[in-house]
Amino acid sequence: MSEQLPSGGIEMSPDEIEALHAKWSSCWTPGEVAQRLTGISTPWYVAAGWALDLFRGRQTRAHGDIEIAIPAASFPEVRDRFPGYVFAAVGSGRIWEDATPEVLATVQQTWLRDPATGNYLLDVFREPHDGDTWICRRDERIRLPYSDIIHRTHDGIPYLAPELVLLFKAKHTRRKDQTDFEATVPHMTSTQREALAELLARVHPGHRWIADLQPRLGLEPR
Repeated sequence: MSEQLPSGGIEMSPDEIEALHAKWSSCWTPGEVAQRLTGISTPWYVAAGWALDLFRGRQTRAHGDIEIAIPAASFPEVRDRFPGYVFAAVGSGRIWEDATPEVLATVQQTWLRDPATGNYLLDVFREPHDGDTWICRRDERIRLPYSDIIHRTHDGIPYLAPELVLLFKAKHTRRKDQTDFEATVPHMTSTQREALAELLARVHPGHRWIADLQPRLGLEPR
């Protein structure tokens, strides 16, 4: 994806950003998304906070939206699953309604909107990849097969591995991100915790979560 924003789009005002919560109030659940994507050939997974709840086996907090991620090249296949809906591209506080291919090639985030209500139902991230290899958008050196990063619930809902979800959450470490970290780490295996510590050291050197993980790995904090 290009770092230069395309022309057009609407810059959302602070009031409009604040009002987004209401526009996401009727978003789908992971189960509803999985039902709509049944049989699709492209790999996809639930991301962010919902992914951690799927990993833990229950919903632990309210979620303001639902995010999934797909390989960028597979977006047409996903888009075709939602006739009658409109995809808007979003980036840097701007929104492009009914996004053109030019816009889609530039920004990664896409919101599915119900034109009848104006509400948003699903947030789709179009991720960098090399065929069946996932590329981390925070550090392109991190490349893993989709088969390694996608886990599934007992009823088959795909979600991103928790160590990768927490890696993405580490950038801003909002209150909910800290809460998710504290609630998730006790459920992770030692291998997953070690992987998270290594990823944080690479992408966010010195991040405070690294010190929190060390005692759980039997290591003394540095």
